[in-house]
Amino acid sequence: MSTHLAARYHRAGTVTADEVLRREPGPEEVEIAPLFTGICGTDLHIAAGHMDGRVSVPAVIGHETVGRVSALGRDATGWEVGDLVTVVPLRPDGTCPTCRNGHSHVCDHLDFLGIDSDGALAEHWVVPAHTLVRVPEGTEPRDAALLEPTSVAVHDVRRARLAPGELAAVVGGGPVGLLIALVARHVGAEVVLSEPDPTRRELAARLGIDAVDPTHEDLADVTRARSGGAGAAVAFEVSGSEPGLAAAAASLAVRGRLCLVGIHAAPRTVDLHPFFWRELELLGARLYERRDVEEAVRLVAGGELPVAQLVSHVLPLARVEEAFAALAAGGAVKVLVDCRPAGGSTS
Repeated sequence: MSTHLAARYHRAGTVTADEVLRREPGPEEVEIAPLFTGICGTDLHIAAGHMDGRVSVPAVIGHETVGRVSALGRDATGWEVGDLVTVVPLRPDGTCPTCRNGHSHVCDHLDFLGIDSDGALAEHWVVPAHTLVRVPEGTEPRDAALLEPTSVAVHDVRRARLAPGELAAVVGGGPVGLLIALVARHVGAEVVLSEPDPTRRELAARLGIDAVDPTHEDLADVTRARSGGAGAAVAFEVSGSEPGLAAAAASLAVRGRLCLVGIHAAPRTVDLHPFFWRELELLGARLYERRDVEEAVRLVAGGELPVAQLVSHVLPLARVEEAFAALAAGGAVKVLVDCRPAGGSTS
């Protein structure tokens, strides 16, 4: 059997580019050749050893990708070699109560491709045919590599029921926070983003997003000043921090919706009195549905979101250790890995 290059997690602090066996697609599977694959916070958690209870080693990781179909299983219909695609990296069991109730994206036994099974940081990736979503030809592949986090943002904005003319506060200016701000603005909302890092605030400004520094400005004061004293209709908590959670809740108007996007690995102390007194809502937002991915494709392929400005580094697969180090060091926004054989992109 032939081999190909893939980024594998071995143990805490060790992700390497290795030669691995190339697997043939099964009857209802498709092989794609990833072009660019993004590294996200979940990948960093895997690389740091925080998810060893879930990830089997050595593990090919990564799930934010765009690629071309390179081989088809016997029963994989509707696709041709060369098609430009992205992947919805979710394999639900289809039989659990959650799936039966129409929420398969949060299946009780979800296989998240790139975490629970092999992922996209590789020259070839075999996935179920049903996970593919077509990307229009002519779409810039580097932009399309951001379709997965854009899908997160689309889902979060839809989950929060954000409407045109409403004020939205976004707490946290990483890639997902910036994308939520962009999608929120696209639906016609007014947006203010809270982010302590000056580099990310400068990027937000270049994207036309109003950003405040929480070390000098109180987000609640800002949202009330911009809403005649009411506060934000929706707050998206993306920082994953306890201060961020408190700031998001405090920024809300009566009957405001707090959309929890950031992963809070530890229990948090939350003042519930305002939820009673002001009739606030707390909404969890995890992953995305296929319709969110399809909307993300429409927005990105149509040039309606300036996602290219979020990409700060592009490194070849052979230098994947440097790619992880760049993101872990801070300062980088979105790091892409060029997965093409002998990919020669540089930062």
